[in-house]
Amino acid sequence: MALRLGDEAPNFQAETTEGNIDFHEWIGDGWAILFSHPADYTPVCTTELGYTAKLQPEFQKRGVKTIAVSVDSLEDHHGWIKDINETQNTNVNFPIIADSDRAVATAYDMIHPNAAEKFTVRSVFVIDPNKKIRLTITYPPATGRNFDEILRVVDALQLTDNHAVATPV
Repeated sequence: MALRLGDEAPNFQAETTEGNIDFHEWIGDGWAILFSHPADYTPVCTTELGYTAKLQPEFQKRGVKTIAVSVDSLEDHHGWIKDINETQNTNVNFPIIADSDRAVATAYDMIHPNAAEKFTVRSVFVIDPNKKIRLTITYPPATGRNFDEILRVVDALQLTDNHAVATPV
């Protein structure tokens, strides 16, 4: 069954480019953005992760950690990070999960039945300090995400958690 807004984010243990993690422990008392990409070394994914790295100061101001996931191997991720850093003029400074057994992708319903079974779709999950899912977005494989919009949504969620207001565009 698909995850819905307000559901508890599934916990998992995983191997990442920054070591092994327990997802809920890694989140700690802050916010997190878990996002999947179809495959390493692809043009859209490369630009997305490069831009996410450049936005890290903005995420940090909001108490948000970012973590990427795909079914590629840890070795592939490490090589790809070098490529991202070089081609995007940045420094990837967040972990990428190596989900070769598809455990995370399955728990978060990232393998779409109408897409290729061996790739994750482009999903985004915003998770709050209570480990609740506050936003889910799934993009078509050839369409990159707008991380400025995701930051706007995080701002809106954090604002409405503390004040009885609505947040139009």
